[in-house]
Amino acid sequence: MTDPATAPAPIPGAPPRPLVDEIRERLVAALAPTALDVSNDSAQHAGHLGDDGTGESHFSVSVESAAFAGLSRVARQRLVNTALADLLRDRIHALAIRARAPGE
Repeated sequence: MTDPATAPAPIPGAPPRPLVDEIRERLVAALAPTALDVSNDSAQHAGHLGDDGTGESHFSVSVESAAFAGLSRVARQRLVNTALADLLRDRIHALAIRARAPGE
């Protein structure tokens, strides 16, 4: 997993990096997925509880990884949640996860 403490510092004045990109990068580093789709669903939840106005609060992830082989659905989701722990704590309000092993 990418350590936020060792991540490159943002360039002053540069626009913030889309959270979708950060989610994707962390899942690639943590799970070496064979398939990965990350979508920002925030527009569907505008004005709802948890909408912080940033347009980056609600996400869906579909990830296929050999790391999930033999694991329960809950264990798979825990791996995803661990890779995104600080983002879930600080920036993501809702995350829908579809996690599968290759061939499923």
